[in-house]
Amino acid sequence: MNKVIRTEKGLEIGILAEERDFLVVYKPAGLVVHSDGKTKEDTLCDTLVASYPEIKGVGEPGRSPTGEVLDRPGIVHRLDRDTSGVMIVARTQEAFEYFKIQFQEKNIRKTYNVIVWGLVKLDKGVIDRPIGRSKSDFRKWSAERFARGELREAITEYKVIQRLDDPNHSPKRNNIKKAFTLLEVYPKTGRTHQIRVHFKAINHPVVGDTLYAPNHPEALGFKRLALHARYIRFVSPNGERHEYEAPLPEDFNQAISSYFTI
Repeated sequence: MNKVIRTEKGLEIGILAEERDFLVVYKPAGLVVHSDGKTKEDTLCDTLVASYPEIKGVGEPGRSPTGEVLDRPGIVHRLDRDTSGVMIVARTQEAFEYFKIQFQEKNIRKTYNVIVWGLVKLDKGVIDRPIGRSKSDFRKWSAERFARGELREAITEYKVIQRLDDPNHSPKRNNIKKAFTLLEVYPKTGRTHQIRVHFKAINHPVVGDTLYAPNHPEALGFKRLALHARYIRFVSPNGERHEYEAPLPEDFNQAISSYFTI
């Protein structure tokens, strides 16, 4: 990383690249990207604006469920609070508009590492299921039958890295067998919670996902989602090709070295 900046509570944001029009940053798990209008806490946006004040006012504001306007300076795509990894942040409005189109046209390549419950059967596969609102919980999305509202296209490709069928590494609870699959995942669309929702829909929820798999115990040492945005590739506004990789965080490295053999 070129440098590290810290939130008020000491979480480290890695700066992978500083270009005239954009930044590439490493977001740690546990950090929300921007305010939701309900809670007062450190955000990626607030910390970046303190170090890069030109970002303020760039982008498009959002709205909270109550209609409050939410600032999202520089944000063209997001990661969930408990997902770690690489993100692009626009420094100018022109760059924001450019990257927005690049994402819409699926020109930006992203690779995630994820550990899910169970043994995924196919070595490679595609989950092509539209996503709508969950009928049971306003916080959740769904790629299963009876999803509410507008169903939006969502496509996720994946490749199995290794399967782990080891029911003895920790006590069996809730009749859930301790089997796991480590994958590389390539989302072709960018729906909210897409990877979590798609793997839940095929009965392989993400390890550590207390929203979509609340009855599953903690496993493999994860205290958060076992989901990491490792790699991103894109062409910048000046036509140059860029690619960046965010190193695996300590919990991923520990889980892989302790339980897998790659």
